[in-house]
Amino acid sequence: MSRAQLTRTGILRMALGGGSGGADADPLLPAEGGEDRPAPFLLRALRIALVVCLYWFTSIAMVFLNKYLLDSPSLRLDAPLFVTFFQCALTATLCLGLSLGAACGPPCSGLPALRLDLKVSRSVLPLSIIFIGMVTSNNLCLKYVGVAFYNVGRSLTTVFNVLLSYLLLKQTTSLYALLACGVIIGGFWLGVDQEGAEGTLSWTGIFFGILASLCVSLNAIYTKKVLPVVDGSIWRLTFYNNVNACVLFFPLMMLLGEFRTLYHFDKLGSPSFWGVMMLGGVFGFAIGYVTGLQIKFTSPLTHNVSGTAKACAQTVLAVIYFEETKSFLWWTSNLMVLGGSFAYTWVKGLEMRKVQEDPNVKNSERNETGV
Repeated sequence: MSRAQLTRTGILRMALGGGSGGADADPLLPAEGGEDRPAPFLLRALRIALVVCLYWFTSIAMVFLNKYLLDSPSLRLDAPLFVTFFQCALTATLCLGLSLGAACGPPCSGLPALRLDLKVSRSVLPLSIIFIGMVTSNNLCLKYVGVAFYNVGRSLTTVFNVLLSYLLLKQTTSLYALLACGVIIGGFWLGVDQEGAEGTLSWTGIFFGILASLCVSLNAIYTKKVLPVVDGSIWRLTFYNNVNACVLFFPLMMLLGEFRTLYHFDKLGSPSFWGVMMLGGVFGFAIGYVTGLQIKFTSPLTHNVSGTAKACAQTVLAVIYFEETKSFLWWTSNLMVLGGSFAYTWVKGLEMRKVQEDPNVKNSERNETGV
């Protein structure tokens, strides 16, 4: 997943360790307990399968579209900040448009009204800076590494989650979860080694992949601190984050000379180019919604498992699509990262279930386990 996998509305709920429902349940998602009786098993299974397929399609398509926009030899557009800026602007516009449609009734009637409050915008600004670092480093990582290696290149998010939870929140992690992190680190370094052996290693891409992993972890932690400023509304936070990002991207694009690049870009007036840009932005916005849907109809644990399986499918598709040949050790590195991520998710899920079932567990222990 590029930026949208971790930057849009529904994904933040997972990053904060939340499930579904609650005071800030997504108004675009079906409300829990809305049915008098549970749907038949076959209908529920079909609904879950459709939601998972929708998540997979949206996430994988978004990564391939962003790769085309960022690093296509036929497009030749060296303006990654502009691509990111456009997607943030489109997201803010879509949020505002959905909010204006709230007066039209279902399904938008539960959306909060959005208006720009400069005081709130300033309060959200520290998180917005982290947000900019996250979406920019995600896109720059994707620009410099192949889609097949993209998952491994930014696979250290889980490791940073554990490290920052201890340094900033003083929360410890179990031995089994640490062992899973060790497997992820081993897979990451093996992948870097194999990319070097094949002559396709980009240290710039690796740097931005590590930076993206760090920013994703920081974004999850600081989101929890900033949410009260926007009354706990993920939609308001998404709106303010993207508006702030649009403002801050302007001096960055000017500093890096991207306006000059755009001036000389030969496809700036091409409808097909803007069509792909719009499509990438829509997919980037939609990933938060379908992520929320998947969590809603399954669980945060199942969502993580689905995301791990999706990353595996994405890697295989990328190798086939770009007609690449990879060594056995290269595939081993991917399996180590995916296996370590799955093991960490499974261990944390078991620990959280144990905490929920044991009424004698102290609140501090609940917090430690729920990271």
